[in-house]
Amino acid sequence: MYTERASRLTGAVVWTTVPDGTGTGRVLPDGCMDLLWNEGRLLVAGPDTRAYLPGGADGRWAGVRFFPGTAPALLGAPAHELRDRRVDLAGLWPAGEVRRLAARIDAAPDPARALEDLALSRAADAGPPDPLTRRIVAALAEGRPVARTADGLGLSARALHRRSLAAFGYGPKTLARVLRLQRALALARTGVPLAETAARTGYADQAHLTRDVRALTGLTPTELL
Repeated sequence: MYTERASRLTGAVVWTTVPDGTGTGRVLPDGCMDLLWNEGRLLVAGPDTRAYLPGGADGRWAGVRFFPGTAPALLGAPAHELRDRRVDLAGLWPAGEVRRLAARIDAAPDPARALEDLALSRAADAGPPDPLTRRIVAALAEGRPVARTADGLGLSARALHRRSLAAFGYGPKTLARVLRLQRALALARTGVPLAETAARTGYADQAHLTRDVRALTGLTPTELL
Protein backbone atom coordinates (compact mmCIF):
# COMPACT_ATOMS: atom_id res chain seq x y z
CA MET A 1 0.00 0.00 0.00
CA TYR A 2 1.26 3.47 -0.89
CA THR A 3 0.81 6.47 1.42
CA GLU A 4 2.24 9.98 1.35
CA ARG A 5 2.14 13.16 3.39
CA ALA A 6 3.59 16.65 3.22
CA SER A 7 7.11 16.87 4.61
CA ARG A 8 8.46 19.27 7.20
CA LEU A 9 10.94 20.17 4.43
CA THR A 10 9.30 22.88 2.34
CA GLY A 11 7.83 21.55 -0.90
CA ALA A 12 8.82 17.94 -0.25
CA VAL A 13 6.64 14.84 0.22
CA VAL A 14 7.31 11.82 2.45
CA TRP A 15 5.97 8.51 1.17
CA THR A 16 5.97 4.83 2.13
CA THR A 17 5.02 1.68 0.28
CA VAL A 18 5.18 -2.09 0.54
CA PRO A 19 5.20 -3.55 -3.02
CA ASP A 20 2.72 -6.35 -3.63
CA GLY A 21 5.13 -8.32 -5.81
CA THR A 22 3.15 -7.91 -9.03
CA GLY A 23 5.41 -5.24 -10.48
CA THR A 24 2.42 -3.20 -11.63
CA GLY A 25 3.53 0.08 -10.04
CA ARG A 26 4.42 2.85 -12.47
CA VAL A 27 6.39 5.90 -11.37
CA LEU A 28 5.64 8.79 -13.71
CA PRO A 29 7.99 11.66 -14.64
CA ASP A 30 7.33 14.65 -12.39
CA GLY A 31 10.53 16.71 -12.39
CA CYS A 32 11.43 15.49 -8.90
CA MET A 33 14.23 13.47 -7.31
CA ASP A 34 13.83 11.13 -4.32
CA LEU A 35 15.96 9.99 -1.40
CA LEU A 36 15.03 6.34 -0.79
CA TRP A 37 15.31 3.82 2.03
CA ASN A 38 14.75 0.09 1.52
CA GLU A 39 15.53 -2.00 4.63
CA GLY A 40 19.23 -1.40 4.98
CA ARG A 41 19.82 0.48 1.76
CA LEU A 42 19.86 4.17 0.93
CA LEU A 43 19.42 5.16 -2.69
CA VAL A 44 18.68 8.15 -4.88
CA ALA A 45 16.13 8.23 -7.68
CA GLY A 46 17.12 10.71 -10.33
CA PRO A 47 14.73 12.73 -12.49
CA ASP A 48 12.82 10.58 -14.97
CA THR A 49 12.16 11.27 -18.63
CA ARG A 50 9.88 8.22 -18.92
CA ALA A 51 7.85 6.00 -16.64
CA TYR A 52 9.87 3.83 -14.27
CA LEU A 53 8.67 0.30 -13.51
CA PRO A 54 10.00 -0.87 -10.12
CA GLY A 55 9.64 -4.55 -10.98
CA GLY A 56 8.13 -5.76 -7.71
CA ALA A 57 11.06 -4.97 -5.39
CA ASP A 58 10.80 -6.66 -1.98
CA GLY A 59 10.49 -5.13 1.47
CA ARG A 60 9.37 -1.81 2.86
CA TRP A 61 10.25 1.42 1.12
CA ALA A 62 10.24 5.01 2.29
CA GLY A 63 11.14 8.10 0.34
CA VAL A 64 11.46 11.84 0.46
CA ARG A 65 10.43 13.37 -2.86
CA PHE A 66 12.05 16.78 -3.22
CA PHE A 67 10.51 19.77 -4.94
CA PRO A 68 11.91 20.04 -8.49
CA GLY A 69 15.36 21.56 -8.57
CA THR A 70 16.09 21.37 -4.82
CA ALA A 71 17.70 17.91 -4.48
CA PRO A 72 21.08 18.47 -6.20
CA ALA A 73 22.30 20.91 -3.52
CA LEU A 74 21.32 18.45 -0.77
CA LEU A 75 22.78 15.38 -2.46
CA GLY A 76 25.92 16.98 -3.85
CA ALA A 77 25.46 15.96 -7.48
CA PRO A 78 24.02 17.74 -10.53
CA ALA A 79 20.68 16.31 -11.56
CA HIS A 80 21.69 15.43 -15.11
CA GLU A 81 24.22 12.88 -13.78
CA LEU A 82 21.33 10.97 -12.19
CA ARG A 83 18.77 11.28 -14.99
CA ASP A 84 16.72 8.07 -15.42
CA ARG A 85 18.86 6.29 -12.81
CA ARG A 86 18.48 4.71 -9.35
CA VAL A 87 21.86 4.71 -7.59
CA ASP A 88 23.22 3.79 -4.16
CA LEU A 89 23.76 6.84 -1.98
CA ALA A 90 27.24 5.47 -1.27
CA GLY A 91 28.09 6.44 -4.84
CA LEU A 92 27.57 10.09 -3.86
CA TRP A 93 28.54 10.20 -0.15
CA PRO A 94 31.29 8.40 1.83
CA ALA A 95 30.38 4.72 2.13
CA GLY A 96 31.02 4.56 5.88
CA GLU A 97 28.73 7.50 6.53
CA VAL A 98 25.99 5.95 4.41
CA ARG A 99 26.24 2.64 6.30
CA ARG A 100 25.86 4.47 9.63
CA LEU A 101 22.89 6.46 8.36
CA ALA A 102 21.21 3.35 6.96
CA ALA A 103 21.67 1.49 10.25
CA ARG A 104 20.18 4.42 12.17
CA ILE A 105 17.13 4.53 9.91
CA ASP A 106 16.74 0.73 10.07
CA ALA A 107 16.60 0.94 13.88
CA ALA A 108 14.16 3.84 14.01
CA PRO A 109 10.53 3.19 15.05
CA ASP A 110 9.44 5.15 11.98
CA PRO A 111 12.00 4.82 9.14
CA ALA A 112 10.14 7.36 6.99
CA ARG A 113 10.43 10.03 9.68
CA ALA A 114 14.09 9.15 10.24
CA LEU A 115 14.72 9.53 6.51
CA GLU A 116 12.93 12.86 6.59
CA ASP A 117 15.17 13.93 9.52
CA LEU A 118 18.19 13.10 7.37
CA ALA A 119 16.85 15.23 4.52
CA LEU A 120 16.14 18.12 6.91
CA SER A 121 19.67 17.92 8.31
CA ARG A 122 21.20 18.00 4.83
CA ALA A 123 18.96 20.90 3.84
CA ALA A 124 20.12 22.88 6.88
CA ASP A 125 23.75 22.29 5.94
CA ALA A 126 23.14 23.16 2.28
CA GLY A 127 21.40 26.45 3.03
CA PRO A 128 18.35 27.89 1.27
CA PRO A 129 17.57 26.62 -2.24
CA ASP A 130 18.28 28.78 -5.26
CA PRO A 131 15.11 30.91 -5.67
CA LEU A 132 15.63 30.92 -9.43
CA THR A 133 14.74 27.23 -9.68
CA ARG A 134 11.30 27.82 -8.16
CA ARG A 135 10.72 30.71 -10.55
CA ILE A 136 11.61 28.45 -13.48
CA VAL A 137 9.21 25.76 -12.27
CA ALA A 138 6.44 28.28 -11.63
CA ALA A 139 6.75 29.84 -15.10
CA LEU A 140 6.85 26.53 -16.96
CA ALA A 141 4.07 25.03 -14.81
CA GLU A 142 1.85 27.91 -15.92
CA GLY A 143 2.51 26.93 -19.53
CA ARG A 144 4.75 29.92 -20.28
CA PRO A 145 6.95 29.34 -23.38
CA VAL A 146 10.62 28.62 -22.74
CA ALA A 147 11.86 31.75 -24.57
CA ARG A 148 9.49 33.95 -22.58
CA THR A 149 10.54 32.23 -19.36
CA ALA A 150 14.20 32.96 -20.09
CA ASP A 151 13.41 36.60 -20.87
CA GLY A 152 11.38 36.98 -17.71
CA LEU A 153 14.25 35.66 -15.62
CA GLY A 154 16.86 37.79 -17.35
CA LEU A 155 18.66 34.74 -18.75
CA SER A 156 19.79 33.77 -22.21
CA ALA A 157 18.32 30.58 -23.65
CA ARG A 158 21.70 28.90 -23.22
CA ALA A 159 22.00 29.97 -19.58
CA LEU A 160 18.49 28.72 -18.81
CA HIS A 161 19.29 25.38 -20.42
CA ARG A 162 22.53 25.07 -18.42
CA ARG A 163 20.83 25.94 -15.13
CA SER A 164 18.00 23.51 -15.90
CA LEU A 165 20.34 20.59 -16.61
CA ALA A 166 22.04 21.00 -13.24
CA ALA A 167 18.85 21.59 -11.24
CA PHE A 168 16.27 19.38 -12.97
CA GLY A 169 18.32 16.89 -14.99
CA TYR A 170 17.10 18.03 -18.39
CA GLY A 171 16.46 21.18 -20.38
CA PRO A 172 13.51 23.53 -19.88
CA LYS A 173 11.57 22.11 -22.84
CA THR A 174 11.59 18.63 -21.32
CA LEU A 175 10.73 20.02 -17.89
CA ALA A 176 7.81 21.96 -19.40
CA ARG A 177 6.60 18.77 -21.09
CA VAL A 178 6.78 16.80 -17.82
CA LEU A 179 4.97 19.51 -15.86
CA ARG A 180 2.28 19.72 -18.54
CA LEU A 181 1.79 15.94 -18.25
CA GLN A 182 1.24 16.28 -14.51
CA ARG A 183 -1.22 19.18 -15.01
CA ALA A 184 -3.19 17.20 -17.56
CA LEU A 185 -3.38 14.06 -15.42
CA ALA A 186 -4.45 16.04 -12.36
CA LEU A 187 -7.23 17.65 -14.36
CA ALA A 188 -8.35 14.41 -16.03
CA ARG A 189 -8.50 12.64 -12.65
CA THR A 190 -11.20 15.10 -11.58
CA GLY A 191 -13.42 13.85 -14.43
CA VAL A 192 -12.72 16.54 -17.04
CA PRO A 193 -13.06 14.96 -20.53
CA LEU A 194 -9.77 14.39 -22.33
CA ALA A 195 -10.55 16.79 -25.18
CA GLU A 196 -11.23 19.57 -22.69
CA THR A 197 -8.19 18.56 -20.63
CA ALA A 198 -6.01 18.88 -23.73
CA ALA A 199 -7.36 22.34 -24.54
CA ARG A 200 -6.96 23.61 -20.98
CA THR A 201 -3.40 22.36 -20.49
CA GLY A 202 -1.80 23.56 -23.71
CA TYR A 203 -1.98 20.59 -26.07
CA ALA A 204 -2.96 21.17 -29.69
CA ASP A 205 -5.77 18.62 -29.41
CA GLN A 206 -6.67 15.31 -27.76
CA ALA A 207 -4.52 13.36 -30.21
CA HIS A 208 -1.51 15.45 -29.19
CA LEU A 209 -2.27 14.76 -25.53
CA THR A 210 -2.51 11.03 -26.22
CA ARG A 211 0.80 10.93 -28.11
CA ASP A 212 2.64 12.85 -25.41
CA VAL A 213 1.22 10.83 -22.53
CA ARG A 214 2.09 7.56 -24.28
CA ALA A 215 5.65 8.77 -24.99
CA LEU A 216 6.24 9.75 -21.35
CA THR A 217 4.37 6.96 -19.56
CA GLY A 218 4.04 4.04 -21.98
CA LEU A 219 0.25 4.12 -21.73
CA THR A 220 -2.59 6.09 -23.30
CA PRO A 221 -4.41 8.58 -21.02
CA THR A 222 -7.40 6.23 -20.74
CA GLU A 223 -5.20 3.25 -19.80
CA LEU A 224 -3.27 5.33 -17.31
CA LEU A 225 -6.35 6.79 -15.62
